[in-house]
Amino acid sequence: MQFYADRVDTSSITPTPSQLRALTHPARLRMLGILRTEGPTTATALAQRLGLNTGATSYHLRQLAQHGFIVDDEERGTGRERWWRAAHASTRTDVETLKEPEDQEALDAYLQTVVVVYSQMLQQMIEERATLSEEWRNASTLSDWRCRLNPEQAARLIEKVETVIEEFEAAEELPEDDPDGVPFTIMFHGFPRPGGPRGGTS
Repeated sequence: MQFYADRVDTSSITPTPSQLRALTHPARLRMLGILRTEGPTTATALAQRLGLNTGATSYHLRQLAQHGFIVDDEERGTGRERWWRAAHASTRTDVETLKEPEDQEALDAYLQTVVVVYSQMLQQMIEERATLSEEWRNASTLSDWRCRLNPEQAARLIEKVETVIEEFEAAEELPEDDPDGVPFTIMFHGFPRPGGPRGGTS
């Protein structure tokens, strides 16, 4: 299976504080991720996938639509069942525009939700690891590194890693009929180590 995002609008959305608040629910964020990577679907299918009731799923989908993250898929929708699709391929936050305390609170709440969803995905990965081939187990990693960096170096490191991933993604796209190709997730986190020195302040 190929990532659905490779076949749709590759634009990103930079949420306003109000839009960020709409994403501060793990189920909502997971729904958006599924629509982005796997393609259009219905509230019923998402409810079954996430173990929710259809009413709650429909509510979360309406909230995502109200804030511009998803739209009706008119090509698939019928009178009986509403189909939804992602409006963008990714979400990008712009910390430079979030200066007010309430904006920072919205960003922090959103990031807390991101961490919850990432943790759930990592836990599921570990639970399914035994079902992977030895080749795929060897091609997966859970690693961390410790470097002593200043903010400028840290930003440069993040930019370089992002560039490598984006270049690899563009240059190494596999054809849909490649039997060894699977959707592959890369999680990259970088931050001052918790409990350590905070560094200088400006």
